[in-house]
Amino acid sequence: MNLYTTSGTPEFMEKVREKHSGEDMVLLHGAGNSLLLHETEGKTVFQTPKRYEVIGASGPLAKHGYYIVNNIPVTDEGRPIFEHRFQNRANMVDGQPGFLTFRLLRPIKDDTYRVVTAWESKDHYELWKGSQAFKSAHDRKEQTPPAEKTQHIFSAASYITEYETEKPEDEKI
Repeated sequence: MNLYTTSGTPEFMEKVREKHSGEDMVLLHGAGNSLLLHETEGKTVFQTPKRYEVIGASGPLAKHGYYIVNNIPVTDEGRPIFEHRFQNRANMVDGQPGFLTFRLLRPIKDDTYRVVTAWESKDHYELWKGSQAFKSAHDRKEQTPPAEKTQHIFSAASYITEYETEKPEDEKI
């Protein structure tokens, strides 16, 4: 399975989604731009997409909800280690209150992996962040074998982007 993204103004992204209504797409709105996700076994309809291979998944792409995208730049040498770590915690969000979607995305042409989760609301995401399951999933000391502790697998600092499937009230026409 592949997942493709493209970004632009909310109006343009909506037109692209409407033009390809038969495709599995989700339109997300964030600070300053909108992001369109296209999940497919085949080729994308986007002209200039970012391309990812889905290497971990839980749940369908949620059509409504609060999305978190954790952007994690990883060195070429660090890819196997990074993917192994995520395989060990792949299902830790399953069953959490308000959890809808998980995707672990391996980049095709760049170094930034994307960890995508969708929640019923921002409040549900905040509850997850305060949970013991979250602490366990993010406790690197417990999960990192001694041989990996000296390896630098990240090429830059990670960052989180937040999106909603509904436009903020001040952007609605």
